[in-house]
Amino acid sequence: MAVLTAPIAPLTPALPQAAGPSCSLQRSGSLWQLGIEAQELTTAIGQLAEQLETDDPDQRASALAELEAALLAEEGNKQALAAKADATCWVIEHLRGQAAYRQQQAKRLTDLARSDASRADALEESLVFVLTQLQPSSTRFSFPNHEISSRKSAAVVIDDEQALDSEWLTVTTTSKPDKAAIKDALKAGRQITGAQLLSRRSWRIC
Repeated sequence: MAVLTAPIAPLTPALPQAAGPSCSLQRSGSLWQLGIEAQELTTAIGQLAEQLETDDPDQRASALAELEAALLAEEGNKQALAAKADATCWVIEHLRGQAAYRQQQAKRLTDLARSDASRADALEESLVFVLTQLQPSSTRFSFPNHEISSRKSAAVVIDDEQALDSEWLTVTTTSKPDKAAIKDALKAGRQITGAQLLSRRSWRIC
């Protein structure tokens, strides 16, 4: 995966919203130059991408429409269209790389949280064991800054499920479409009410 050389500047003021699909990715004099051109385009597209995080569907649609308008505006200029499309690919790769990094960080933090919780549980179990050994009849322990209390509860433990009579069993059934069989049948020309075969084309940036 290529490395994004032009960082996406954070969006401070919101981009001005036009009445219709406008294009803020047009040539701007001296900025339209080799490396500066790519950086400026990437920054502008990154700012549009930030607007896609909004919960406002109108704002999302406006940002997408502006990007699409910028691309469509270069219909007769292959070089300019390629530059804008390439800058969009840079932003897409950057966002996906950032998403992968954050997923890794989330997993790392989840593992750390699980480890912390496990150690806390082990310490609590050990402390309660010692305290109840020293004071078997106690149901509450008070300390200068903390208190440990307990409550009674009852839970059923099934030793052997097969040994239970049917009156103690609940029966559940589940069903789901057999998509593999349905796909084969549709490909063979069968008509199946409630199902259809859709052809899709997937794209990837490389």
